[in-house]
Amino acid sequence: MRLALMTSLAALSLTACAAQPAELSEAPPPPEPVLVVPSDTKTVEGADPYLWLEDIEGAEALAAVEEWNAATEDALADMPGVQERAARALALLNSPDRIVTPDVIGDKVLNHWTDEKNKRGLWRIADLDDYVAGSPEWKTLIDVDALGAAEGESWVWHGADCMAPDYKRCIIALSPGGTDADVRREFDMETGQFVEGGFALPLGKTEVSWVDEDTLLVSMDEGGDTLTESGYPRISKLWTRGTPWSEAVTVMEVPREEMWLFPSALVDGDTRWNLLQSGPDFFNQYRYVLVDGKAVKLPIPISAEVQTVLDGQLVATLFEPMGNFAKGDLVSWDMAAMARGQSPAPTLVFRPSASQAVDGIRTTDNRLWISVLDDVSGRLLFVAHGEEGWTQPGMIALPDNSTLTLVGDAGSRDMVFLTVDTMLDPTALYAVGTDGMARKIQQLPTQFDASGMKVAQHFATSKDGTKVPYFLVTRGDVTEATGTLIHAYGGFRAPQLPGYLVSQPYRSGPLGLFWVESGGAYVLANIRGGGEYGPRWHQDALRDKRQNSFDDLAAVAEDLIARGIAREDGIAISGRSNGGVLTGAAITQRPDLYDAAIIGSPLFDMQRYHKLLAGASWVGEYGNPDNPDDWAFMKLYSPYQNIKPGVDYPATFWYLSTKDDRVHPGHARKGAAKLAAYGNTVYYRENTEGGHSVGSDNEADALRAAMEWGFLMKEIGTTR
Repeated sequence: MRLALMTSLAALSLTACAAQPAELSEAPPPPEPVLVVPSDTKTVEGADPYLWLEDIEGAEALAAVEEWNAATEDALADMPGVQERAARALALLNSPDRIVTPDVIGDKVLNHWTDEKNKRGLWRIADLDDYVAGSPEWKTLIDVDALGAAEGESWVWHGADCMAPDYKRCIIALSPGGTDADVRREFDMETGQFVEGGFALPLGKTEVSWVDEDTLLVSMDEGGDTLTESGYPRISKLWTRGTPWSEAVTVMEVPREEMWLFPSALVDGDTRWNLLQSGPDFFNQYRYVLVDGKAVKLPIPISAEVQTVLDGQLVATLFEPMGNFAKGDLVSWDMAAMARGQSPAPTLVFRPSASQAVDGIRTTDNRLWISVLDDVSGRLLFVAHGEEGWTQPGMIALPDNSTLTLVGDAGSRDMVFLTVDTMLDPTALYAVGTDGMARKIQQLPTQFDASGMKVAQHFATSKDGTKVPYFLVTRGDVTEATGTLIHAYGGFRAPQLPGYLVSQPYRSGPLGLFWVESGGAYVLANIRGGGEYGPRWHQDALRDKRQNSFDDLAAVAEDLIARGIAREDGIAISGRSNGGVLTGAAITQRPDLYDAAIIGSPLFDMQRYHKLLAGASWVGEYGNPDNPDDWAFMKLYSPYQNIKPGVDYPATFWYLSTKDDRVHPGHARKGAAKLAAYGNTVYYRENTEGGHSVGSDNEADALRAAMEWGFLMKEIGTTR
């Protein structure tokens, strides 16, 4: 069976045939789609006939989405094996056997917990000692589901910022339906109630930082000309408790052309440093420190990424060479001297090797903890600072060939918390203290039978000779070339790390597990554009070098074929967000290589991306299509513009959310419509809630994972 998308200017609809059995021996025959255009329709030459789909809440657009969703469910939801996998996926996602990640405040631990009964979650608190001992007794502070029901809102938890060092008051962030925009409210930790007459900020893309217990540094949407072209606040103000917002004092404002003006705070012992950052794009940000109500510019490179402050030293990662320092180095400056307007000399903190990259940073009272990727495997180091400068890195003994993620810290105890897992080994939570010993706090039970599976890391050779790593999972008894799913991202310095197969929501949860169990091969590709090897890996796919990431993906696919792992007629790819550009460019450039694509919350129309929602903030990554020089290289890969009639493109499964206020839903809607109009196979699922992360609860994510499995079984199958 194949699914054809039929279109008109007024509405689009999907047509479906009867489902085939779940286990396929070969790929199904091609469809005979029909393009329906009303006879009185007149399309202006050069115009975009699907521009109306950018009207996010427009009646015609929503009617089309409703039809597409229904037809896709009709085609996939009742397919043999889908409902069983949906139920299993939901059980896995709702399982109480999950890592309880800590947010330590003094001698207490905070945690946001979701399960089958609490879809939007419980914000709860326990004693730190009990947590470290593995036996916390949780007390609920906020029941998000109950709060939403009482207020008639579909609240989604966005986090809490509690004021150190006593942590009596917190600013709570709640989103209606999962959008990036949220409301902020002050919460009293002693009474367990929202503060009547306390700080409260309306819905918007707001950022807040405590200055002291009675003062906030706030950037928010005030209407009018208060937002940048990217849709973020451009004015920061000091707001004092008990005064109206109209009396808040402006600290700083930036031009609309800059990306944003956001506050944050870094705590170093008893010292709180309030920072502001703004700049032309994601990767070039000016930093300012608040001194006596004034913003003092820090004399550090605009491309440096600020990490933390320890022992008076501001620590940052360099993304460009600076004097004797190289890309990827961790360096530090005297923070107090910079706050006085001075320009102190930087000091080296840590230099990664050629195979390494700094992945994460955590700070406790006396140590800087550094998670490092070494050929995409995790390592944990620590350093300290004193009168003699930075100490030599110490290494923590942890399992080899695993993924390490720093998830929390307890400052006064010089303790960090991290998770350790592999694709086949369930996640474990460790605490590491001053003695350098890793103590296991929690170990998840095995959630699937991995005894017959195997994991390998291989390296493909890209078009320019670059070695590109990828991880491969298969069943041990699969000896012939099989259907293969390759997931990749390739952008924004974000590394793709191999994690336990049941717990990767951005990779559609347990989809990879379901695919391997069915006899397919699952691949995680570490293509350029991410941060797997530090700045160079990202910069090699920036702007006019974007083609490198597409070539890397193709190299991985071709390497899998050459090794006899992937069938030539059985390669599917998946990508989400920036991965939508990747998958879109891949299927339009190499329709001969790929047979199916799963495309989530995608960027797709790169000629208009900077005019839609937060798109203008990504010009540093992709370029500005209004600049002829930039469009000259962008038009070569922009997926929407490169869909042509008469080409048999791979089948596509699109997933997204109407409430996504970061990447515009119009990208996916238009891409799906255009592909279908030219007779290609299209499946489409747009959730009404969930934001950029798509699913607002586990039920939505579980059904999607199962339907994607059904899509893959229909379109490429596993072994022949």
